[in-house]
Amino acid sequence: MAAQKMISIKTGEEIKVLREGGKRLAGILAEVVEAAKEGVSTLELDRLAESLIFKSGGTPSFKGYRLKETKIPYPGSLCVSVNAEVVHSIPRADKILKEGDVVGLDIGMQYPGKWQKADGKWRDGLFTDMAVTVGIGKISKEAERLIKATKEALDSGIYAVRPGAHVGDIGYAVQKHLEKNKLGIIRDLAGHGVGYEVHEEPFIPNYGKAGQGPELKEGMVLAIEPMATLGDWRVELQDDEWTFRTADGSMSAHFEHTVAVTDKGVEVITLP
Repeated sequence: MAAQKMISIKTGEEIKVLREGGKRLAGILAEVVEAAKEGVSTLELDRLAESLIFKSGGTPSFKGYRLKETKIPYPGSLCVSVNAEVVHSIPRADKILKEGDVVGLDIGMQYPGKWQKADGKWRDGLFTDMAVTVGIGKISKEAERLIKATKEALDSGIYAVRPGAHVGDIGYAVQKHLEKNKLGIIRDLAGHGVGYEVHEEPFIPNYGKAGQGPELKEGMVLAIEPMATLGDWRVELQDDEWTFRTADGSMSAHFEHTVAVTDKGVEVITLP
């Protein structure tokens, strides 16, 4: 039997660093959202995000990131996924936003580049991750419903976080809300631990059974990210090795926050 990977516990000092990085990242994403308008290319949004990350004292955590399954590292600092694209779509100069589009904006940052611990030792910065989905101009009622329900599902998942709860409680809360709204729940992609690395244990699906999975403990830092569709849940990986699209071409939405498990319950780290 394979050994279970450990879930990291962050110190109070590290949570403070994550809190500052998350605050800065939320401010950056808010500026990117303001810039996401009809006629703007997804590459322009990526360049804006990257410049704001460096200006804030951070480093883009997605740019150059690679998985063992991919031949090329991710080339952007921002994932800009439009309509049927669920996550990880690569920004392009020829991909222009138009009225009616639904756009997922996913961003990660390592902050700061280096920081000094109380013992005088230096270490690399810590990672936060977040995402929102927005409409461009006037969007359909169904698109509005999709965005609203997916954001609410994120809130439901966050409310389930507390010491002594389980990863399954998060998935169950997200699943229950999305099913109530008759949305497809992406099953092949999920949330994750975050902080020391871009992706850490535990794997946090957007479905599950209450009381099951790893137990949540104070000091754990998690990226919770519901992904939903107006149709079926199945996805297909595109030839660029990064972009996931819904197999049936249905519209999708994605929201994400980095949160910390605290002695009082949960703290959302990625807030302005």
